Amino acid sequence: MVGLEREKDILGNNLPHGLQKLLTMARALAIRPKLLLLDEPVGGMHSDEVEHAIEAIQRIRSSGTTILMVEHNMRLMQLCDRVVVIDFGVKIAEGNYKEVKNHEEVLRAYFGKESHT
Repeated sequence: MVGLEREKDILGNNLPHGLQKLLTMARALAIRPKLLLLDEPVGGMHSDEVEHAIEAIQRIRSSGTTILMVEHNMRLMQLCDRVVVIDFGVKIAEGNYKEVKNHEEVLRAYFGKESHT
């Protein structure tokens, strides 16, 4: 499910950081949860590892498992049906990816962009 077939003979602690995170997902999936909680699943990963993780998350989601994810990498927003953006403990936006990605408060909080209206 998480794409670690090629690494099946490698001890988990010998895997690179990104693959260790995927192994953690695989361990959680072993009990076949209805809900999978992911806390920064791509934190610290390089771009190739992020792509691998995105594909794994898409497969998990397609299998029928509900995912609740906390993540700062905005690329993962597009995987979500519902996105809630929190800035310093305050909800500043909520909606689907399209509604949230260009929200004025989200752009300001994450990218320092000011409104030009």
